[in-house]
Amino acid sequence: MRKVEVVAYDETWPKLFDTEADEIRHLLGNHCVSIHHIGSTAVQGLAAKPVIDMLAVVDEIETAERFAEELQQLGYKAKGKNGLPGRRYFEKGGNERTHHLHCYENGSPEIFRHLAFRDFLREHPQQAAAYGDLKLSLAKQYPLDIGRYIDGKQAMIQRIEKQATGEI
Repeated sequence: MRKVEVVAYDETWPKLFDTEADEIRHLLGNHCVSIHHIGSTAVQGLAAKPVIDMLAVVDEIETAERFAEELQQLGYKAKGKNGLPGRRYFEKGGNERTHHLHCYENGSPEIFRHLAFRDFLREHPQQAAAYGDLKLSLAKQYPLDIGRYIDGKQAMIQRIEKQATGEI
């Protein structure tokens, strides 16, 4: 069982993203439309699980499947859709995960949702701090239960997403 670990913001996270993103861009070539640092590690000052989330926008979703073996050589394990239609998901680092790679086809509305959430937190530091505090509290409350940790964040995530996408 993996321990739920949330840590203070680490100034090295953007560099870790840049390094990995360069490798993935190089690997995918012109099939990679863009690659973005998403999630909490992409928000300056926000407490987070120390795993870099990346969103690769690809020309077509099958690209992610065609490059699965090459991504595996970079240390990524293919996890398929992993519960989200339209996505191909990869993890790096096994039980000591370091990176998550979320691949979406260019034009997917999920791209906008992820980027809007990140940008909203970047632009609203008080809400980002409240989200970080919630995550720290949940990690202490449920150190061995990732499901309850995730469930505990859902209401705040949904509220922030609605604000970020202009739904409220």
